[in-house]
Amino acid sequence: MPLALLALAVGAFGIGTTEFVMMGLLPEVADDLHTSIPTAGHLVSAYALGVVIGAPLLAAATARLPRRTVLIGLMCLFVAGNALSALAPDHRWLLAARLLSGLPHGAFFGVGAVVATGLAAPERRARSVSLMFLGLTVANIVGVPAATLMGQHLGWRATFLAVSAIGLAAVASLALLVPRTPGHAAPAAGLRGELAALRSLPVWLALGTTVAGFGALFAAYSYIAPMLTDSAGYAETSVTVLLALFGVGATAGNLLGGRLADRSLRGTLFGGLAALTAVLALFPLLMQARWSAALAVALLGTAAFVTGSPLQLTVMEKAAAAPALASSANQAAFNLANAGGAWIGGLALASGLGTTSPAPAGALLAVLGLAVAAVAYAVDTRRAPHAGRERVVTAHVPPAPARVPSEPAREALHR
Repeated sequence: MPLALLALAVGAFGIGTTEFVMMGLLPEVADDLHTSIPTAGHLVSAYALGVVIGAPLLAAATARLPRRTVLIGLMCLFVAGNALSALAPDHRWLLAARLLSGLPHGAFFGVGAVVATGLAAPERRARSVSLMFLGLTVANIVGVPAATLMGQHLGWRATFLAVSAIGLAAVASLALLVPRTPGHAAPAAGLRGELAALRSLPVWLALGTTVAGFGALFAAYSYIAPMLTDSAGYAETSVTVLLALFGVGATAGNLLGGRLADRSLRGTLFGGLAALTAVLALFPLLMQARWSAALAVALLGTAAFVTGSPLQLTVMEKAAAAPALASSANQAAFNLANAGGAWIGGLALASGLGTTSPAPAGALLAVLGLAVAAVAYAVDTRRAPHAGRERVVTAHVPPAPARVPSEPAREALHR
């Protein structure tokens, strides 16, 4: 695999760290800025809103620029957002800085996935995307716990300065390792071609699969802490270690999904969603004992992230002529899944069905994801033969040239 994938993974590591670290620093931030923890929780929503807004907007705005330049520019914006977060004098300034930090997230992963597939051989495209996402999953194992610990001992501002330093390292890595090749030059499709790709029904079905499939994950994962403490009987101090188990499972699932998707993209997608459905359906049973609860957390990460690379690659294949905007839109879909899944899981919890009820609700979302993927498969199957017949009917066959009789032949015919 080319070293340029390492540069993409470094950027993904920084983005993954800043996305999730705020959840662990809410008490410190609320205390320092003299606000309540629920109000400080809006900082998490501000980042997600930045991702949803920035993913299609920045991808469209940079459609004519070389992709290497776009990646470096997006990472510079990321550095600026985190530096401003560290310097924010009050809650409103920090809210704006978090929104700014989230803007480049989706476009970086979207454009980065296009560059990653261009760096690898055709039979290793999914694996190359999974290696870029490896930075995001490793951030949950190493980056977020380390950044949280730093914030608790040195202050939350030190955490965002450290994340800015990671962003600068990513900028240097991208500049040094991503080659200046024609494949990373300005795309020929431009903004019009990128927007045209979003008018395709298969693209929207692929985005819908992402929203439903990863919404299933966040329906349960958003409420994993009360499940572990109230149902499995773990102490609150053990939750951090168990969340690291989720990161380990996510990393394993990400690598496995990339390898399997290179063999069968559709099979890996359907298999991953089916596995996620099964794990979530079994969650209430697995949360009855500590050992099985720990296993459930790891399995949840594995089953969910097996589908990560296949979902990204599916969207890119459906928008093959102009994949950057559609790929970035898929990152917005991941964050819509985060918000929507958490909301649906909260409804199940508030209905009085029990602490583990968000997991079966997530299983229903995973089934919905399977249904949308099945509809997409049916649409592809129906379109393929029609496309073939159109090519046959409209094919232009030149008429055979008229055969002119030779002079002796004409004389023979005359006689």
